[in-house]
Amino acid sequence: MAPQATAVRLADLQRPVGPQLARVPDELRRIVSADSPLLEKVSGYLLRSQGKLFRPTLLFLSNQASGAVDEHGLRLAAIVELIHLATLVHDDSVDHSALRRGQPTVNALFSHQVSVIMGDYLFSRAIRELVAMDDVEPLRILSHVTNEMSMGEMRQLAAYDAVQFTEEEYTVVIRAKTASLFSAACELGARRADATRRRALRAYGDALGLAFQITDDLLDYTGGEAVTGKPSGLDLREHKATLPLIAALPGLSASERRAVEALFAEKEPADEDVARVIGLVRRSGGLEYSRERALECAGRAEAALEELPSSQARDALRDAVVYAVERRR
Repeated sequence: MAPQATAVRLADLQRPVGPQLARVPDELRRIVSADSPLLEKVSGYLLRSQGKLFRPTLLFLSNQASGAVDEHGLRLAAIVELIHLATLVHDDSVDHSALRRGQPTVNALFSHQVSVIMGDYLFSRAIRELVAMDDVEPLRILSHVTNEMSMGEMRQLAAYDAVQFTEEEYTVVIRAKTASLFSAACELGARRADATRRRALRAYGDALGLAFQITDDLLDYTGGEAVTGKPSGLDLREHKATLPLIAALPGLSASERRAVEALFAEKEPADEDVARVIGLVRRSGGLEYSRERALECAGRAEAALEELPSSQARDALRDAVVYAVERRR
């Protein structure tokens, strides 16, 4: 896949499903409403600082592109976003993160305990809504996905020696933690369509999710806080071996590799040590390799769309691929 000369804005690709997306915040508020002042306060903060509704966008676009009609589309879009939100709350708690998208996390603003309980609460509300639909298929898809996401997080945490983390292991983790929910959102959008279109959109979501996460990990090495919403090098500070580092390690000298190992051995790495490792990754081709991998996944996502008839929604899904790999914020 060759990058387009003109960058794709999220607002542009969301335009075909703008009216549906505009209803998602109210649906989220309906679902998370609780008879508890603390839960209301925390959920209100989360919904005010929520993200860009990218996953609901994919669900609605997949619905249109597949030609399916689904009376539960709005509810499913909100459930997908709710699951995403719950995982972010839990991730921030696990990582003890103070900021996300430049804003204080629940973990930092309230407490670690509130963060854990809030993530559980959001998951439970999502499950309640799925059960209320009285339709086992969305429940089957999303119960599988939430299990995969949990297993992906556990695999990453269980890595005994992060510096020995392989590209294959990395791909398994990001497929579980990120791509699985992208794929589920697209498949749910096409769940009323024929098997070919549903299968194509499931594959599209998987490849798009991989491209999205690789790019996100790449931005951690190339972007600052204004770009990613988190400090540059945060993955290194949290001892996470992502693709740029994994790809760079074979090209490092023995002394350079020892510098990486020393950083991972430090509980709180110094800024200069993080900057040095970022420089090593840059010079050893880790960024270029990661970029190639992201584009390869993007190409697979675009190819999957060939199974769908021409439409404005299919064009927007193709734009979503460009957005995923070219975004800067």
